[in-house]
Amino acid sequence: MRQIARSRWVALTGVAVVGALALSACSSSSTSSETSAAAATSAAASAAASSAAPASSAAPASSAAAAECTTPAPVKLQLQWVAQAQFAGYYAAKDKGYYTDQCLDVTILEGGVDIVPQTVLAQGGADFAISWVPKALASREQGANITDVAQVFQRSGTRQVSFVDKNIKTAADFKGKKIGNWGFGNEYELFAAITKAGLDPAADVELVQQQFDMQALLNGDIDAAEAMTYNEYAQVLEAKNPDTGELYTPEDFNVVDYNAEGVGMYQDAIWAATDKLSDPAYQDLTQKFVTASLQGWIYCRDNAQECADIVLAAGTKLGASHQLWQMNEVNKLIWPSPAGVGIIDPALWEQTVNVAMNTKNLEGATVITAAPTEDAYTNQYAEAANAALTAQGLNTTGDAFAPISVTLTEGGS
Repeated sequence: MRQIARSRWVALTGVAVVGALALSACSSSSTSSETSAAAATSAAASAAASSAAPASSAAPASSAAAAECTTPAPVKLQLQWVAQAQFAGYYAAKDKGYYTDQCLDVTILEGGVDIVPQTVLAQGGADFAISWVPKALASREQGANITDVAQVFQRSGTRQVSFVDKNIKTAADFKGKKIGNWGFGNEYELFAAITKAGLDPAADVELVQQQFDMQALLNGDIDAAEAMTYNEYAQVLEAKNPDTGELYTPEDFNVVDYNAEGVGMYQDAIWAATDKLSDPAYQDLTQKFVTASLQGWIYCRDNAQECADIVLAAGTKLGASHQLWQMNEVNKLIWPSPAGVGIIDPALWEQTVNVAMNTKNLEGATVITAAPTEDAYTNQYAEAANAALTAQGLNTTGDAFAPISVTLTEGGS
């Protein structure tokens, strides 16, 4: 749906692109075994974080075991848009009781077109926020003091989709073609790929402002459309081929993957308030929240259908088959996580920063004008969470992950 696409990025004239993700509150009571496991999780996380913390930052304070929890700490999580499987791990953490096990009472704040989650976080309206890295880095440069504490998506989900008869298989094939993009800061991977292919985006490619749907592609108005693997690409596969009366299939399309083009940028991450990370109580809160959230994503890796159902029960506007597709595709963006779920790969971070800092759009704007400071991200909380979850017997790398097969229906119903 077009709403999802609005949540992508930030406009780099200093105006944040509107958007966000959203989560509804679903909860269930945890079993006594889960509560006991959470106690071990909390202890392991605190110990691991202590050894992983940089010298300039104290380790998260030790937390009481979940069994001793008397008053759960209130936590507000700001997302970028409405309920959908893009955020299923947070829904699952709430629904399966993982937040409760960490003595957290999590309220998930729904996003909208006038909500920029990292701004809400920076202004104190939430304790944590989910945002794409380039968007958040732009907000940091504009004054939002925030830190990436868990890089959930390990690869970009942005693609360029075209019908096979257009013969567009790589960015080099954009030459002489009408290439759609959403703008509002979503275009930087496209511009970076065009430039890397040796093309001049102002002369060699006809760039077309694309709506937040796939109608321009389906109607033949453009040769290639911008799409997210978990949303807009599904939209074309949910549409009928007028020549056959059947739904389109993947064989009808070529897909340019910006990861393969070497210009993919980090997307969904958990962000925390940088200044508050010097407070031991907030450090402890962050550790608990990150650990439970990553446990939710592990659960969704292994239980895709159930997590899609959890999101459906939360009141999503998207259909059942579309949600299951989205859950499956989001899992592909997270798993495998070779260094551990939520861990930032410095090389991929640097690639994101380089594209954000050095790629210009047609107006000459870049995502950011200078490299972010060192406190833009930390791995200490994700590393501690991985240690704690591993101690529980959970696989935190997803090295054996295999996607499921999803059958889409017309309109994603």
